[in-house]
Parts: sequence; C-alpha cells; structure tokens
Amino acid sequence: MRISRTFFAALLAPSLLAAPLLADGKSIIVLDASGSMWGQIDGRPKLEIAREALASVLSGLDPATEIGLMAYGHREKGSCQDIELVVPPAAGTAEAITDAANQMKFLGKTPLTEAVRRAAAELKSTEEKATVILITDGIETCEADPCALGAELEASGVDFTAHVVGFGLTAEEGATVACLAENTGGKYIQAKDAGSLVEALKTTVAAAEPEPAPVPEPAPAPAALENNVDPVLYLAEGGPEPEADILDDAYFYFYAIAADGSVAADTTATIYGASKGALPPGKYRMVTTLDEAVVTEEVEIAPATELSQPLAVMDAGVLKLTLRPSPGADPDPDAFWEMHGPDEVSDTGYGQAQRVFPAGEYGLNAKLGAAETSQSVVIEAGKMTDLDLVLGVGLAVVDATYAEGMTVEGDDQFVEIFGATKDIEGNRKSVGYTYGAGAKFDLPAGDYVAVVTLGAAKAEVPFTVKVGERTDIIAPLNAGVAAFTSPGEEFIEILAAKPDINGNRASIAYGYGPAWQSALPAGDYIVRVSKGDKTSETPLAVKAGERNELALASP
Repeated sequence: MRISRTFFAALLAPSLLAAPLLADGKSIIVLDASGSMWGQIDGRPKLEIAREALASVLSGLDPATEIGLMAYGHREKGSCQDIELVVPPAAGTAEAITDAANQMKFLGKTPLTEAVRRAAAELKSTEEKATVILITDGIETCEADPCALGAELEASGVDFTAHVVGFGLTAEEGATVACLAENTGGKYIQAKDAGSLVEALKTTVAAAEPEPAPVPEPAPAPAALENNVDPVLYLAEGGPEPEADILDDAYFYFYAIAADGSVAADTTATIYGASKGALPPGKYRMVTTLDEAVVTEEVEIAPATELSQPLAVMDAGVLKLTLRPSPGADPDPDAFWEMHGPDEVSDTGYGQAQRVFPAGEYGLNAKLGAAETSQSVVIEAGKMTDLDLVLGVGLAVVDATYAEGMTVEGDDQFVEIFGATKDIEGNRKSVGYTYGAGAKFDLPAGDYVAVVTLGAAKAEVPFTVKVGERTDIIAPLNAGVAAFTSPGEEFIEILAAKPDINGNRASIAYGYGPAWQSALPAGDYIVRVSKGDKTSETPLAVKAGERNELALASP
C-alpha cells in the first residue's frame, strides 16, 4: 500500500518535531501491531491511518533526529513475547521505520507494558535524555501493570519520559494506561477520532506555544464496532441459550445475498460458539449447525455502529448418553452406540457422549462385545434426555498353556468363544474371536465354551460368565513345539504314528522348508519329507512344554 500524508501526521508531528515529546537524546516509537488495529475509525482501519500518518511525519523529520521503532503483536497470535525492536534508534531511520510499518502484520496480543520496559532498557544504554512514545488502541492483555512500570522507571533516576497516545480507547480504558505517562512526567492523549485528536495535540503537546482558544468539539460520530455480529442460539422457542459446553459446538455460517437475490457460494464469515464476528451491513443466509441439528434462515445485519444479534431456534434437544458394562461400573470406552432418526439424521460414538439432535423419535443401538441392546429414544426441544444404559456383561479372559505353568505367549493362538448350547445339528454359535495371549471378551451372563487353537494343538474349555465379574479361563493345550530345517523348500508333513483301521496315517499338519515349526499335541508322529517323487520318513516324539528341533535331509 502506498502511504499518503493524512491524519496521523497531526498525531505525531508535534510529538516528533517539537518540544517536549522528541527533545534531546534518543526516542523510540512503540507501535501497537495487535489484531485490534483492524478496527475502524470513521470507516477506516486504524492500522491504515497509522501507516499513512507515520510516513507523513517521518518524511519531514530532521535527518539528525535519533529515533527507532519497536512493535508488538506483529508476528504471531496469542503470544505475550511477540515484541521486537524493529529499527534501533539512530539518525536517518525515517525510511526504514516507514518501510517496516508498511510490511508489518497486525494480528497478536497487547503486551504494552513489557514493550515499553524493553524500549526503556534500550534507551538506558546512554546517559542522554530518553523518550518513548506508546501508540496503542488497546489495554494491557498480558497480565502486567503499566502503572507500576511507570513508577519503577521514574524511580530509576534516568532522564526518561513516556508519552501515551490512546488511539480509540474509552475513558475507562485510557485510565489504565494514562498512569504510565503520568508516573514518568509524560502526557496521556486520548483520541476518539481524527478531529478530537488534532485538537488535543494542539492544546497539550507544544508547551512552549501559547494555548489556543478552545474550539468546540463537533458531536462525535457513532463509533464502528470491532465485532458487530453476535448470533444467539436457542434449542427451543423462547430460549434460554444452552450452557457453554453445548454452545461451544455451534457454527454460524454467513452467505451474502446479492441485490438480485442470489446467494454467494462461499461463506462471507463463520462465527463459532459464543464468540462474535464482523460483517458488512446487508442481507445474509445464516446456516446454523449444532451437532446433528441444522437451521437455515435469512437475516439482516445492521451497520457496523450497531450490534446485530440474529437468532437461530434449533428445535432440538440434548442426549446425554452413558454406556456401562454392569451396574455401578465406570463407562466403557469400547461400548459402541448409534442413533438413527427422521430425515436420515444419524450419529455414532463410544462410551459417553453428549449430542444435540433435532426433536423427534430415534432408534438407539448399543453394543459391547457380544452384548447388544436397542430402544426408542424421544428427543424434546429445549430438554436434556439423560440416558444411562447398562449392557450387562462380564469379562472373560482366555490364556493357553503348553503344559501346567507354561503360558503360551505372543499372538499365534486363535481364540474363539461359542455358546455352550448346540443346535439340532450339533453346532455351537460363535459369539466372538480374536488372536493372542490374554484374549478378552465382553459377554452377557451365560454358559460358553472357549476354543483355543495353536498350530495342530487345540483345547476346549467350558466356562460361565456373570454380569460385572471377571472370569479367567486357562486352556491346557498339552502340547510342545516341533521345529524343522531342511536343505530347500521340501514339503514337510506330520502324520499320526499309528495307522487307522484302513492302514492310513492321519495328516496332522504340514509346511515347507527350509524352516518350519508347529505346535503339536504331546504324542508320537512320523515326519514325512517329500521332494518330487521321493519321500523319507523320520519318527518324532513330542512332549508337552518342550521344543523338539529336527534337521531333515532331502529324500
């Protein structure tokens, strides 16, 4: 942006060029570059006025004047440490200060006290007179006391003066920073608009000049609001607004409506929860979402000098859901729920949840392991439905052993749970399965059979589950491990040692070389190795809890 010479020249011209603001010694301008400088005075952003005026004043400054620039809030949001000596005080710095202001972003917080402290520290490096001019449109936001700093600097014995320009501050806000100037013998200038600021400087800055005759101040124009839109949300007609933990999830999307009635494809602004926003005056389509509830309406935003509060009535209620495995137990984070209702509204989650749904009747399904329940839920506008569901399960934990006291580790064993009762064909219904040691199952109360398979070894253990209780099941495989190596990719088959009545040996397990192993029930076997049309056989004895390693030759 090219900088012109306008209003701010009147603000800083006396400050920089005439006694007493820029007298002997060095001076530093401390410039507020926080996000609030996007606010407007007489329809123009304050940061734009500041940039233009600063360029105008500095362009006529005596090149011998030693002056610098410090800024805060210009590099990052939300940081109280975003303070930088952008241009050190020196002669001939006018152009550097102008360029720095032009490139500066305005987006952070207002650590004005620490900024002035750092400017004073920079100037105290010499015994010359030191002057700081603080230009701020906001009050301290970083938990510091500007009044205490003023007293501290005055007591330091250094010839230091701080002047404060309150740019668009209210009288109450100005009082919180005026003490910084007063405690160092400086001046506080409160500027509500361009005209009043010029008159204030004429009568208060140039102490060597006679005071001009008082000029009646013009009636102040209404001040533009930094945030002129504050949406209001009710769950039901007549309110009130919901609690903060619910309202925080609300989104208000604004789409501008043109004179021909067309609606913009992209949002002009989005406002969240209880926060406010800024919009030019005009008509908008406001789309409000709160979890599963959505309301669309046309609203009108007043000029920036007035606060607009468009209302969204969601016709919705709150479901507070808790899923417990057993009575009195803590909510289970693995318990899954889903809600389905009219107009294809649906939502899902785990354990505990608080959600907003449009008023109506919904179907709720909840699951935890093999337990499942369904019920109807009625959501009423403006009301909370507190639903605490007990799924009624116990915990079954299954481990397997090779032999007594030797637990199977790792993830190789396959664990499946069946109902204890068999159907007419003799089959049991599978209710869940997983892999690995310490397999856990949430099961409704009842009788079950755990089947653990590891290689060619298998064990079945019946057990009973009670709601709210843990049942530990040990499945004894009575097995060992046989590990084989061979010269190449030979086919390795484990056969029963004894043939059946027809003279055939049952195949127990098989694999391929050069390395293969399998768990086998304790007993005697024949290891058959095949390569092409050649075979060889080797006897094998497996003992529970032992590992047997065999090196097999190619047949």
